[in-house]
Amino acid sequence: MPFRPSLRSILVAALMTTSACSGTSKPDPQAALAQMIARKWAVYSESIGYPSAGGAVLHVSTPAGAYFASTGMENASPGIHFRIASNTKTFTAAAIMLLHQRGLLDIEDVITANIPGKTAPYVPDSAAYAIPYKGSITIRQLLGHTAGVFDVTNDLIPPDAPCPYAGMSYLQTQDMSRQFTFDELLGVAASCKASYWPPSENKYHYSNTGYSLLGKVIERVSGLSYSDFVVQNLLVPNRLTETSSPSLSTETTIPAPFAVGYSLDYMGSRKLIATTSDNMSINLAEGNLISTPEQLARWNRALLTGAAGLDDTTVGLMKCAIPAGATSCYGLGIQQYSGLGFGHTGAHNGYLSVMSFDPVNDVSIVLFFSLLDFDDLGSEGRVLFDIVTQARAILGY
Repeated sequence: MPFRPSLRSILVAALMTTSACSGTSKPDPQAALAQMIARKWAVYSESIGYPSAGGAVLHVSTPAGAYFASTGMENASPGIHFRIASNTKTFTAAAIMLLHQRGLLDIEDVITANIPGKTAPYVPDSAAYAIPYKGSITIRQLLGHTAGVFDVTNDLIPPDAPCPYAGMSYLQTQDMSRQFTFDELLGVAASCKASYWPPSENKYHYSNTGYSLLGKVIERVSGLSYSDFVVQNLLVPNRLTETSSPSLSTETTIPAPFAVGYSLDYMGSRKLIATTSDNMSINLAEGNLISTPEQLARWNRALLTGAAGLDDTTVGLMKCAIPAGATSCYGLGIQQYSGLGFGHTGAHNGYLSVMSFDPVNDVSIVLFFSLLDFDDLGSEGRVLFDIVTQARAILGY
């Protein structure tokens, strides 16, 4: 199995400006969307040398109706399943904020503080959770990637770290078919004494492991497993019946109908491999969910309009404001993109995706590719955002 890509790369791609096409809506916007996505995907897939591998699926919901377009997939529909990867973080953030809204936690608390009404802290007082600066990290900082928590799944362990994995990728030393846990992943950061820096609102470093820690907080506060809490409090109430949260190493398949995912080996061989089946226990709470374009678009809209269980005040805490001169910003589990609205991106073996909701025009978009290029996520990300931008222009937004 290839090493998983750095999600920081796709976030950097999200910051890059895409060019919008000018003009007015076409007489037949559905046909125009189909032609555009087919053309864009053909040019991109040809450029990487695999014109017959993978495809693209686009779902757009507007006040005028819903639109769908795809290319490269015979069974594509708004109900096709795929791995949403880091779009999962919006569900984890929503779970934390729901507990905050209910008074069961306070996002301003440090993670060593006791859970409200309990004598136990948010994270265990054990060696596995003795990560650097533990006593200074707040829940809010974990949500916004400003806590400095080392990303065990994406980055090489520092070469001077006092642990057996120094200078290596921890994942490349492991049997990737076995069960992984929050305790293990945080234990690597703790034993290696790895950190980016002390927590600071002025420093940002994307961290999957920081969201693994949030998954542990959810479990300790709620008394439920991460997946059970998400299912009972977010999926069921929002009728997301085709969205699931695999957590066991044995839950490697995707429900039918599904998009077959392909990855280009990042080691330079440019070998194309099928990566549909996967062990998602290592990505629990930061990238494990499976959904469909229609349900992911509906979730994002409901979350951002205060209809998913969080009130407007709580949702307001999650949003960020794009600084002058920037094209993107990251709030609490939600990113804002200039001209597109709010949402997130996701990159996982076989799948690259983005979801966005524009509250001004009430436009919700989900786009995913069923091919991931480990060698150049930046270029693939720019194609992703270019298609989204041009889809909006075709529909007159």
